[in-house]
Amino acid sequence: MAKRMSALLILGLTLLVANALMAQQKPDDIPDAPSATRPIPPPPPPSARQEAEDESKQDKPPADGSGVTTGSKELPHTAPDMVYDKSAIPPPMPSVRTVPTGSVPKDVDTGQDVGYTIRINPTLVMVPVTVKDKDGRLVGGLLPKDFIVLESGQPQNLKFFTSDPFALSAAVIFDTGMADVGLKKVQETLSALQGAFSQFDEVAIYTYSSTAGQVSDFTTVGNQLTAVLNEVKSYSGTNNGPPVTSGPLGPQGPIINGVPMGSPVDPVSTPPKVARVLNDAILLAARDLSKRPRDRRKIIFIISDGQEQRSIASYKDTLKVLLTQNITVYAVGVEGAAIPVYDRLERIHLPKTRGLMGYSDILPKYVSATGGEVYGELTRANIERAYAAAIGEARNQYTLGYTPKAGIGGYRQIEVRVRRPEVKVYAKDGYYPLPTPLSSSR
Repeated sequence: MAKRMSALLILGLTLLVANALMAQQKPDDIPDAPSATRPIPPPPPPSARQEAEDESKQDKPPADGSGVTTGSKELPHTAPDMVYDKSAIPPPMPSVRTVPTGSVPKDVDTGQDVGYTIRINPTLVMVPVTVKDKDGRLVGGLLPKDFIVLESGQPQNLKFFTSDPFALSAAVIFDTGMADVGLKKVQETLSALQGAFSQFDEVAIYTYSSTAGQVSDFTTVGNQLTAVLNEVKSYSGTNNGPPVTSGPLGPQGPIINGVPMGSPVDPVSTPPKVARVLNDAILLAARDLSKRPRDRRKIIFIISDGQEQRSIASYKDTLKVLLTQNITVYAVGVEGAAIPVYDRLERIHLPKTRGLMGYSDILPKYVSATGGEVYGELTRANIERAYAAAIGEARNQYTLGYTPKAGIGGYRQIEVRVRRPEVKVYAKDGYYPLPTPLSSSR
């Protein structure tokens, strides 16, 4: 009897515990079975997020079975009663108005970033400057306070300063009138020349000998420039040696007993006039560069032996265009036809120099007046290294800007000094101011 009572007591306690657990469970967790006396309750109303997903499904069918496509974003499948917390959604990103520090020029007066706005001031004089140490290495890290700019001997207040690199507009001029052996050496280096430019640069190709002309207009580095340089590889230079005016190989024909056959009188033979129109080529390239945007650094890159003969344009007029348009001339001097011991210097790397040995000194005059540099090179490897050095220096110059005092037009001399010992400063010697427009607003 006692055992039966204990069993009943345990069964009763078990039922009480089970009822208590069932009472604590949410009624929505376990759906009710269908009943004939009680109708099935309607489903809970969808959330706002679920309504948006349903509308998206009607407007745009899914791209695949992995989710719901909404525009360019994909939302995962969610349960009908899942509610998104709107406070957890991150706010939209603010618009970016600046760029990383040091990557854009700063206004010298306020110290603020100029940003992406390029202020065009027709009276602002821009002076690209290269600074090197005594070993010929570029000097970096200079600040505006390290520079002194004098115009006609008077100090100027800098209004603009940057050491950031510039995209280049480069006019490359090939001298096709040099000796054929020298031109062939240059043609073997053209792939290195193209590799010295960046994807942001634009390059135009020119040639000159007895005439000057443009081979291709300005284009970015790519297949088009490669095709043009391949065309330049097919050009031929001139034969070595002076022209033959007499003797058995002369133009007068056979001679018997000192008298030309078939001729009653001795013919007069004169050598043909040779023209090397370097001035005309530089002027042509400078006029084309003047049409390029002002926010690009403009350079003329000449590969030549430096000879100039019988150009229509004068050195003075050509230099005036260069200085007015802020164009810098760089040159790689090859061959050096006037070097007496050229054969013995073939394996020697000539140091970088402001001068260029040749029949004429006009090329180094252009380079010095515009703030560029001449690289005298005799071997293929050194010519290729000169390409990278010259174009790299042109891109990474310091750029100074100042507003001069109003005055009468004409040539104005510039001198740039650096407050550092034992440095070399390369900058243009002066400029010709452009006429001030009636209205400079833009």
